[in-house]
Amino acid sequence: MLSGLLLEVAVHHVQDVRGAQDGGADRLALVAPSETAGLSPDVAAASAVLRATDLPVRVMLRLNDSTTTTGGEFTRLVGLAEEYLSLGAEGVVFGFLDADLEIDVETCEALARALPAVPWTFHRAIDSALDPRRAWRQVKHLPGLTAVRSGGSPQGLAHGYDDLLALATADPDVARLLMPAGGLLAEHVPWFARAGVTQFHVGVQVRPGQSYKSYVDAGFVRSWRTLLDSAPAR
Repeated sequence: MLSGLLLEVAVHHVQDVRGAQDGGADRLALVAPSETAGLSPDVAAASAVLRATDLPVRVMLRLNDSTTTTGGEFTRLVGLAEEYLSLGAEGVVFGFLDADLEIDVETCEALARALPAVPWTFHRAIDSALDPRRAWRQVKHLPGLTAVRSGGSPQGLAHGYDDLLALATADPDVARLLMPAGGLLAEHVPWFARAGVTQFHVGVQVRPGQSYKSYVDAGFVRSWRTLLDSAPAR
């Protein structure tokens, strides 16, 4: 991290680890492969990834493809998180909305407090919130939160880039937590960096053919590493 900018790479299998690590990733985000929504990986898959790397790994906590969860799922999520952490995960990824499409502060706080001192990322559920500015006001006070993965719109940065950049530019707390994701392009990076954003997430961008059927490629990761290292700091 010559520039101080963190590069997080999404991985789905142990076969993705080498490419991410050799290419210069700072952190891995582990999620089960899915055509629709990223869910929690099974414990065996998580164990294989965690054994294969010394990089920090954050593992997805999500048991259904909606933005909500249930009381029964909550207990399972805590148990899964404890298993991932015992295997060596550095942190976790989760995020929930309520029936009114507002941040489910109560559930998020409860899960964070059930995992004391564990850093976590709020995933792109925030992009489906009814009022993005209100959602950011709610999430930035959640305990243990160190990153918010967002594309500024349910359709990602292709639609949400301008609004998300404006939010980060206007609010240092947003800039501190924001991890742009969901179609990040190389040309976005300098502008986010100037706004004070320090962490970035890539997924399909570092796979040949931009296909999740391909494994993470070290050369593609290295190109993002070089881009971040040359980006202007705020």
